Amino acid sequence: MTHKFRQKISFALLLCILAMPLAAKEELPQTTKDGLVLQHHTKLGAVYLKPGATLDAYDKVKILDCYVAFAKDWQRNYNDEQMGLDGRVTNQDVQNMKTELAKGFKEVFTKKLDKAGYNVVDTTGADVLLIRPAIINLVVTAPDVQTPGMSATIVSSGGSMTLYAELYDSLTSAKIAEVLDSEEVGQNGFNHIANSVSNRAEFEDSLDAWADILVRRLNEAHGKPSK
Repeated sequence: MTHKFRQKISFALLLCILAMPLAAKEELPQTTKDGLVLQHHTKLGAVYLKPGATLDAYDKVKILDCYVAFAKDWQRNYNDEQMGLDGRVTNQDVQNMKTELAKGFKEVFTKKLDKAGYNVVDTTGADVLLIRPAIINLVVTAPDVQTPGMSATIVSSGGSMTLYAELYDSLTSAKIAEVLDSEEVGQNGFNHIANSVSNRAEFEDSLDAWADILVRRLNEAHGKPSK
């Protein structure tokens, strides 16, 4: 992921990310500088679509590496709440979690798309939809860091994250859509012990839900029933 793209994400999303928890869709910008128009009847936080654009030309998908960024000061704030040094999150822990989530994004979306008949490819073409994804504002409630002794952390939620994705025609590089959606991870009303296994499962459930939405949109465009 290039530095230029990281700057683009920050500039494009700063106002929307701050406004989304408080603002209704009617209060968000109705159009983007790229001419995309806000869609009002979606289950996602915000969807901007190019007027007249459809997905019926695409039966293959190319997914760029997912950019991952934790919420501002998450590591410092988490470490400030720890009683000793053993439970602190190191810079390497942060990098490992970012790498694991980016890898999980590609794996989950590839599995869902392939199962639905949309091959994930590394090439471009007139039938290839390109997705440029980012997970931002990432919060992990109880990161499973290596600590001596036995300990257990009880949580009601695995954390939270925000998906930002841009969809392009891979051949012309024309932007088709922008998607922004925040998700509380693993919030099912029950407290549970958090560990690396539960964290991975809960975050993958959220990725799975986002992948399902993409598959449904592709199926609708191709006139295929969605399961």
